[in-house]
Amino acid sequence: MATYTITLNERSARGKALMEYLKALGVLMHKVSPKSATKHRLYDPETGKYLNDETMKAIEQAHDDMKHGRLKTYSSADEMFKDLGINV
Repeated sequence: MATYTITLNERSARGKALMEYLKALGVLMHKVSPKSATKHRLYDPETGKYLNDETMKAIEQAHDDMKHGRLKTYSSADEMFKDLGINV
């Protein structure tokens, strides 16, 4: 199964006609509001779902931290656990 993204103006006659044609063919449609369309989302084609806001925020924060050199590195998992106060 392949995933394709098509942007349609659903207010235009052509957009409406194309949407009806695709529906008649059995194409699965996912409507994205203009507000969320401007924000990039990670998509899992196996589940057909997008990541939620909380997960996207965590990924964006990690990316920002990485860009600005705010990530810690550890030589081992034991060192990381010790720094985090986790007894293993």
